[in-house]
Amino acid sequence: MVVEGVRVDLVLRRSARRSFALQVDHRGARVAAPLQAPLVEIERFVHGHGRWLLDRLQARAAARPPPALAVADGATVPLFGLPLTLRLHEGRVARWRMLTHEREELLLPGAVDPLRALLHALQARALAWYRGRVEEYCHRLGMPMPAVRLSSARTRWGSCSSRSGIRLHWRLIHLPPALIDYVVAHEVAHLVEMNHSARFWAVVERLYPDWRAARSALRRASASLPVIAVASAADTGAFERED
Repeated sequence: MVVEGVRVDLVLRRSARRSFALQVDHRGARVAAPLQAPLVEIERFVHGHGRWLLDRLQARAAARPPPALAVADGATVPLFGLPLTLRLHEGRVARWRMLTHEREELLLPGAVDPLRALLHALQARALAWYRGRVEEYCHRLGMPMPAVRLSSARTRWGSCSSRSGIRLHWRLIHLPPALIDYVVAHEVAHLVEMNHSARFWAVVERLYPDWRAARSALRRASASLPVIAVASAADTGAFERED
């Protein structure tokens, strides 16, 4: 497809969704569309967001992916937006150690695979945190709390299903709590509106009034998150534009 005079290789993906979405990641550009959407409507949507699409493709081409994290004594990894110091010890179990109100260490077993131990420790911490935040936002809406699980999806920070509950990407644990809360509020709002209609965004605004700024900050932060080698090689963040 030609967008503002630039040829763009765009993959079309149809599914049982109600809205359109543009996605740009390491695989290129894709447009997600409802099953019965006419091509002319899909093209109109893409051209309507043409500048956004070209900017993201250019940014992706210019950006260098962060190197895979090398676990070493004294290395740091972001946790809730703050540096978490990694320490190697002779035990066989990972342990958290609080130093100050804003400083923590994670003791990783040097006798086994410390990288895998780091991943498991971060995921366990993430799941406990996410469940608490989902419970809080469900309470604000007067909704029962659904099941909460972790995700390693390639292009989405979260998802919500009436059958399986809410899934949140474990890598959100690297981000400041305010950005995690935006994703949580977004998915909890889907318990009321399973779409991206004006009614849905009104629910999001009730839960998280500053959602526009948080959504922009989340997109900027996605490209700089650390890569843990035992995670999927494709698990390096993505940009998404929905409508």
